[in-house]
Amino acid sequence: MSQFQSEKRLILDYYAALDAADGDAIVDILRSYTANAYTWRAFHPFHLQTDVHEISRLFWQPFRYAITRMQRRMDVLFAGTNFMGDDGSVWVCSMGHLMGLFDAPWLGIQPTQKMVMLRYAEFHKVVDGKIAETAFYFDIPHLMMQAGYSPFKSQTAAHMVQPGPAPHDALLFDDADPAEGQKTMTCINAMISDLGTWQKGLPLEEELALTWHDDMIWWGPAGIGATYTIERYAKQHSGPFRAAFSDRSGTGHIARIAEGHYSGFFGWPNFKARPTGGFLGLPPSDKSCEFRVIDIYRREGDKLKENWIFIDLLHFFNQLDVDILGELKGPTT
Repeated sequence: MSQFQSEKRLILDYYAALDAADGDAIVDILRSYTANAYTWRAFHPFHLQTDVHEISRLFWQPFRYAITRMQRRMDVLFAGTNFMGDDGSVWVCSMGHLMGLFDAPWLGIQPTQKMVMLRYAEFHKVVDGKIAETAFYFDIPHLMMQAGYSPFKSQTAAHMVQPGPAPHDALLFDDADPAEGQKTMTCINAMISDLGTWQKGLPLEEELALTWHDDMIWWGPAGIGATYTIERYAKQHSGPFRAAFSDRSGTGHIARIAEGHYSGFFGWPNFKARPTGGFLGLPPSDKSCEFRVIDIYRREGDKLKENWIFIDLLHFFNQLDVDILGELKGPTT
């Protein structure tokens, strides 16, 4: 039985039309595929928008003008019924890179005339054949680094253009076995229960081993970086992150879905915490800061194997009165 074919087809058609459109035609595509009451959530400096004209004016037209000959290099596509709601809503998730030639300034970032990739993940809620909500999260600092900037003082893990899933099987154009999706959701929920509060009481590496393979890969955002194995993940991200923050709130998700071996979720925000230990070179602060996050996961067997994570670090810095985009002075030499 077809579960999510119509929703996936809508999103694939939307991407084909959007990626082929230029200039003023972009708003016509947005209007054609979205519901009359439409909500678009994105990272700083775009935030939440409800008018397709503004979405086109603020993001798509400037981005497409700056990044010419754009092509979408999609690594992940799956869909599912929202675990967080009782309305039976279906969401479609995709992840990959928007690649093109960086030919004009964007957000104050100076062009290189070379190819760049904007790392992205996106959730779409489909209702009655239209896109009713979108969460479009993208790693602007990652693009800045490709253009020669150093937006953060240091990062604890590795910087690289990040590949998709190791099996290269995450483009679920055909619907996956629902039983596999349920296994993945069960694993994700267990992981959230174990790690989402930082209150398990176990040594960190033992806590991680409950739901993660030892040779896990964590593909983190620019500013933190990517890390491999439980031991290095604990040393290069999870341990330093927990040491940097206190008073972490509970986890709040708008959507959480799974299909086959893949799952993902996002929040607005996902959680709040106070950076009382300092973070990414910033001094300690008692301010409670919100974190906007998309997580994409791959399950292998009964544990998680890979995780791609998108965190709005520009928004985090902005909450602490540091405007990274506003302070751009040109690429380093």
